[in-house]
Amino acid sequence: MPDPNPNFIVPVGTQIVTEVAIKATNGDILFASGVVGIVIKAPVDSTHAYRVRFMDGTEISLNRREFTINKLFQNPLAPDSWLSDFDLKQCVIYQCVVGSRAYGLDEEGSDVDQRGIYLPPADLHWSLYGVPEQLEDEEKQQCYWELQKFLTLALKGNPNILECLYTPLVEMATPLAEELLAIRSIFLSKLIYQTYNGYVMSQFHKLEHHLKNYGTIKWKHAMHLIRLLLSGIIALDEGYIPVRVEQYRDRLLSIRREEVSWDEVNEWRKQLHQQFDTAYEKTALPARPDYERANQYLIHARRSAAK
Repeated sequence: MPDPNPNFIVPVGTQIVTEVAIKATNGDILFASGVVGIVIKAPVDSTHAYRVRFMDGTEISLNRREFTINKLFQNPLAPDSWLSDFDLKQCVIYQCVVGSRAYGLDEEGSDVDQRGIYLPPADLHWSLYGVPEQLEDEEKQQCYWELQKFLTLALKGNPNILECLYTPLVEMATPLAEELLAIRSIFLSKLIYQTYNGYVMSQFHKLEHHLKNYGTIKWKHAMHLIRLLLSGIIALDEGYIPVRVEQYRDRLLSIRREEVSWDEVNEWRKQLHQQFDTAYEKTALPARPDYERANQYLIHARRSAAK
């Protein structure tokens, strides 16, 4: 099978299958093509050889073109096998920072939550192998959505996705991503009311259930739920997603630090729900997002990936 990404460095410990017969220095064949080995030393770049150990203990140096990864050899249509040999992070078109640092609620030691969008090559997207809806790296706090998945979630008023479009902390944006940012208002609609309100109500119910059964509250989560209500109200009133909330920083952090009672937090939530109701009645946002423009953008992006 042709190597989909010859520059990808296969990690130590990976089982491989030889694509060529392995010969000794005198020309005798040591192993036929198709023998399984394991990578015991990887090079620093794609131009140097790997050190591979075979089942009898023999060690041989092999170039990348002389073997394939065993998982891919056994099942070439398995996404995990295919994608292990293809670095889709090279296809990222947008990267930003969200979370506490973007909200202005960060403290010493706060994580850097990176999010973004990737646009896969057309040949890979059209192939039998397909592409994942998102790329995640929990250790690095990174998540990148495939473009169509990202747009679909944005059209549904998903708070995490909308914040990606409005965060002030943009680390990288290709011209194609800049086009998306320029039309980000097409995703704002009255659906924000149902999405934000519904999520906050369900999560507060879970927090109260946890308090009743275990006697504790996840204060950081409660803080972010209040922040979400504030964001939704401003979105309906002013037509944008307010990621930074410095004007509420002290009051929100007082929740996170457990400096207020649960009753006070719950009372603030109820007041915000009432404000949300009023904002919904008066908002100038459309009833639904602009599906047609989002679809036009996706087609435009897919065509650019095909060139």
